[in-house]
Amino acid sequence: MNVRIDETDRKILSELQEDASRSLDEIAKAVGSSKTPVWNRIRKMREAGIIGRQTVELDAEALGFEATFFVLIRTSAHEAEWQNRFLAALKARPEVQEAHRLAGDIDYILKVRVRNARAYDAFYQALISEVRVHNVTALLSMEEIKSTSALPL
Repeated sequence: MNVRIDETDRKILSELQEDASRSLDEIAKAVGSSKTPVWNRIRKMREAGIIGRQTVELDAEALGFEATFFVLIRTSAHEAEWQNRFLAALKARPEVQEAHRLAGDIDYILKVRVRNARAYDAFYQALISEVRVHNVTALLSMEEIKSTSALPL
């Protein structure tokens, strides 16, 4: 479904990205509209797939997940069977917050959130027991400077 979005839609999306838990009345007021048209626009954008699932953002450190590792993976295997096993292994590991297939010298990069280095080692050992990789480099994030999922609308 191809939906055209206008400036009002962009304002609504910006408001939702900032805080989707706000009431429809608050969002409508912020974008200068009334509740029913805003609800209809949100519904259409959901149906079109522009707006996906809504979740709650948790504070990882407050919950004891103090270590973020960026894991660079090189593989010598590129067959469909290997890739399917690798992707299934990643999807099954809740520590993996993001996974990207890359162009260049590195094949994949993972963002892995764990409690500490020992927990990362357990993740690493489990991963390499499930799929063979050529080379793994883990980089520990010393400080998160910026993190957002908001798009620059």
